[in-house]
Amino acid sequence: MTKSNLAFVFPGQGSQKIGMLAELASQNPTVEATFREASDVLNYDLWQMIQQGEQEAINLTERTQPILLASSVAIWRLWNEHNGAQPSQMAGHSLGEWSALVCSGVVDFADALKIVRARGQYMQQAVPVGEGAMAAIIGLEDQAILDACSDAQSLGVVDAVNFNAPGQVVIAGSNGAVEAAMDACKAAGAKRALPLPVSAPFHTSLMKPAAVNLADLVNSVTFSAPQVPVVHNVHAQTESNPETIKALMLEQIYSPVKWVDCVNQLKNNGATTLIECGPGKVLSGLSKRIDREISSLATDNVADFTAALETK
Repeated sequence: MTKSNLAFVFPGQGSQKIGMLAELASQNPTVEATFREASDVLNYDLWQMIQQGEQEAINLTERTQPILLASSVAIWRLWNEHNGAQPSQMAGHSLGEWSALVCSGVVDFADALKIVRARGQYMQQAVPVGEGAMAAIIGLEDQAILDACSDAQSLGVVDAVNFNAPGQVVIAGSNGAVEAAMDACKAAGAKRALPLPVSAPFHTSLMKPAAVNLADLVNSVTFSAPQVPVVHNVHAQTESNPETIKALMLEQIYSPVKWVDCVNQLKNNGATTLIECGPGKVLSGLSKRIDREISSLATDNVADFTAALETK
């Protein structure tokens, strides 16, 4: 049964950690089965990597992206196995938008795995490891952050790239420019400026070569109209045309994630409850800061998943 007030949201990079989903998998074979399916497509053992590997390895974006996609798809399959209520809309944060497209029936899981692996590889190739950076700016108005980035542009590329919540914006770009913008933000009154554990400056103009390189693969894959509308990061609107969705997913690579606008659009479309379909509770925390009237529920352990199933 579709619930008009229910939306599913899918997390992006930063939610990965060693040991994630272990408890859920211990009681639900579908979780490991989904990871086996992904491992067969990619020719390495994703489940072993997230259970017994090293955090540094799963933080490399060509690994992180398939891992998070598989995690979200596993939980979505589990939700449907348990006859969970169906959402009336979806949205994904950055990489999570690919998870949303799989779960809404736009793109096949195996095809999406190949795309996000290549997406990660091309993103990393665009800016070698160690040359790019991202940082979260906490407690500063958006305009002051934009001004700080503008002032630091003489040192290299730096942009505001994730508008995650009021008072929480991520900047990204080349190392020196990001450091200068962080200092400028702190001088302007930011409570904190925190470097993020990612391996490339996502959603900046530096990522345009990745979009160009990924275009042939994306365009070779069959996309379908979504069975559940997806609110897209680039413009916080839904789209039904598969070719338009392809273009948006390429543009998304080098464009800011307008997450505040996405959550507000979900609410405008009737959502009062968000289910975070994937590891962690990052998006649940952001939604509370965006709009306290929206309730958010996590799904990555047995207790939270069970509670989410019972949501009214």
